[in-house]
Amino acid sequence: MEVYKELNKQFINGEWTDGTEGHTVENLNPYDESVINTFKGASTDDVDRAFDSAKEASKTWSVTPPTERQKVLLKAANLLQERKQEIMDWLTKEVGGTYQKAEVEFMQTYQMLIESSSFPMWMHGYTIPSMTPGKQSLVFRKALGVVAMISPWNFPLYLSMRTVAPALAVGNTVVMKPASQSPVTGGTLIAKLFEEAGVTKGVVSVVVGKSSIIGDHFTGHPASSLISFTGSTPVGKGIGRIGGEGLKKLALELGGNNPLVILEDADIGNAVDAAIFGRYMHQGQICMSTNRIIVHEKVYEEFRDRFVQRAKALPYGDPTDKETVIGPLIDNKSVKRVLDLIDRAVKAGAKIETGGKAEGNVVQPTVLIGVTEENPVFQEEIFGPVVGLTTFKDDQEGIRLANATQYGLSSALHTKDLQKGIRLAKQIEAGMVHINDQSVNDEMNTPFGGEKDSGVGRFGGQWILEELTTLQWISYQDEYRDYPI
Repeated sequence: MEVYKELNKQFINGEWTDGTEGHTVENLNPYDESVINTFKGASTDDVDRAFDSAKEASKTWSVTPPTERQKVLLKAANLLQERKQEIMDWLTKEVGGTYQKAEVEFMQTYQMLIESSSFPMWMHGYTIPSMTPGKQSLVFRKALGVVAMISPWNFPLYLSMRTVAPALAVGNTVVMKPASQSPVTGGTLIAKLFEEAGVTKGVVSVVVGKSSIIGDHFTGHPASSLISFTGSTPVGKGIGRIGGEGLKKLALELGGNNPLVILEDADIGNAVDAAIFGRYMHQGQICMSTNRIIVHEKVYEEFRDRFVQRAKALPYGDPTDKETVIGPLIDNKSVKRVLDLIDRAVKAGAKIETGGKAEGNVVQPTVLIGVTEENPVFQEEIFGPVVGLTTFKDDQEGIRLANATQYGLSSALHTKDLQKGIRLAKQIEAGMVHINDQSVNDEMNTPFGGEKDSGVGRFGGQWILEELTTLQWISYQDEYRDYPI
């Protein structure tokens, strides 16, 4: 099978073409900073062409028989499997993902396509009794039209597909704007899959360009009915303001500062295993990553010693080495930001137990102890392989600390008392709580989303269906209606 070509092009109205703005976007390998490929950046005119073609294509795609849309999604899933090694290689070289991370992302993407292939059959309507004699009321579920999708660089293939696949399944068309650090795995690779799977012109488009040039124009484009965005809270709030002005629907999955609370009766071995995965998977560059570990003071020393020992032993370096657990951060700017956070945390009273340094763009797995509620490493989203340990005296203080930030995406809690765990979980201000597990969980048929500054809307299962569709009430009189005027 020939590898995909022209992945450094814009895909607009079924054609692969260069952007017309005049600037370029260099796609860099985050481990060695070599240039993978270069895009000629999109202009606002290119964005207009993408949205105009999507709006036109939605007229026919929305009424395409559900079995035909289902066939496209299943074909895309089969193609994904056939091209697994090619796609895994892209996930490693473009975003610095380790083999383990690439495997997880690949499988999630495949499962999302399979789950979404059932959505064309979920477009159920209603008949509603009318209070008016002779009136029949029907409610139809309809596709929104055009969906604008802005994807992040950390899990670009999956976090793009979790919007694109269900959107197409229910009859929407999609215009994608991937992050500049992952234009292939978050954009053009997906367009290639669906092109080969048989979507018609305009159903899927991708524009790659600098946000400073096309970002606001893309976000506010009048052709779109919904903006799907995954990324930081400050950027998400800006997108929300622009979308609000256009009265668009919003599905925003934003930042997370996710706690893992370890109660006095927790299984410490299980808690250590969960915390290692939850913190260090993909170098901690996941919105759901375990950002704060909050431990009951009576089990703190045992947990600390075992956790630090495990963290010290994690292999870090080249992501193409299958033994590597900690690969590079996405770029050197991120490395400097994380090192600065470590420095500020230490100045605020924390102590480095292990790590604290960087080798190129690889930050060593780092553990900080003596972290208080006021410490910047407690309050800020880290997005790197760094974590702080904080203690508490009783369950209520543990829950208070879990809730003591502006975020509320995911969380975890460890206890041997399941009923107590559920009771306390309900007190955590987060969209998701995982008992005797860690915070990095995402399943295709569950409601994924956050509270507070972690976003609005829900992805997954029937909940994303609600986001991507609208309801229309149609009534008719089957007998004469007597009007009062």
